Amino acid sequence: MKPIPLPLRMLVTLALVVSALFAARWMWVHYQVEPWTRDGRVRADVVQVAPDVSGLVTQADIEDNAVVHKGQPLFTLDRPRFQVALEQATAALQAQTVALAQARREDARNRTLGDLVPAETTEQGASKVEQLRAAVAQAIAARDAAALNLARTTVYAPLDGIVANAELHRGDYLTAGRTAMALVDIATLHVDGYFEETKLSRIHVGDRASVQLVGDPRLLSGHVESISPGIEDRERAPSGDLLPNVNPTFSWVRLAQRIPVRIRLDQTPANVSLIAGRTATVIIHPGALGATPRAGL
Repeated sequence: MKPIPLPLRMLVTLALVVSALFAARWMWVHYQVEPWTRDGRVRADVVQVAPDVSGLVTQADIEDNAVVHKGQPLFTLDRPRFQVALEQATAALQAQTVALAQARREDARNRTLGDLVPAETTEQGASKVEQLRAAVAQAIAARDAAALNLARTTVYAPLDGIVANAELHRGDYLTAGRTAMALVDIATLHVDGYFEETKLSRIHVGDRASVQLVGDPRLLSGHVESISPGIEDRERAPSGDLLPNVNPTFSWVRLAQRIPVRIRLDQTPANVSLIAGRTATVIIHPGALGATPRAGL
């Protein structure tokens, strides 16, 4: 076999070295400079639905994963108990109103009789009127509170969304303020991309973005809506004397922090399952403006 000439071998070696350098530079730019990340998450605002009063569940109007609209009944608590409380408050108000009317008549009669009635009796009558007036105001407030509690035995959807983790049954007892279910606000679905801080200089609000959900080859278009103003500092913790408690050790190998960048999707195809928690790859196109950024959610 005829040996390869030295100039050709040098040319091949040089080409291989140049190709390796070019590939290394491309990989460095692609992974360290270009603003893209595989660490993206579909997110949405979640409302924790809880009753404002305590009682037994008498009616559950929705099922888990159901789509609901604002104002739609979700569940109802024991209304008869609160109806009785309202009737009691109404009766107490009527009794105080009658007592106040009688006290006013007596006070007016005492003032009409003038000197025939001792001054002390007249003063006591006027004081009784003021006390009963305050009692009537208190009874009105109690009646209104009872009516409000009765109205709040039925819990309505505060917004359009999808019910999550609903496991209510008739006979369950709920306490006021305890979360009964979650409601995902579908209007706030967006993607958060967690970008290394070394790439933030190439990301700006309004830049066009492409999002690819894991398991779905289609690209969704969007734009950068906002960049998080801060993240937790794990190297610093509060102390008892209010002085900063800083970690005394410092690692020479520092990993770049990841900063959340909020991506607003311009349009989502109807057949795309945009579920909060799904992972995605997010690519930012610097200098390519997307849709006009809207105000934060």
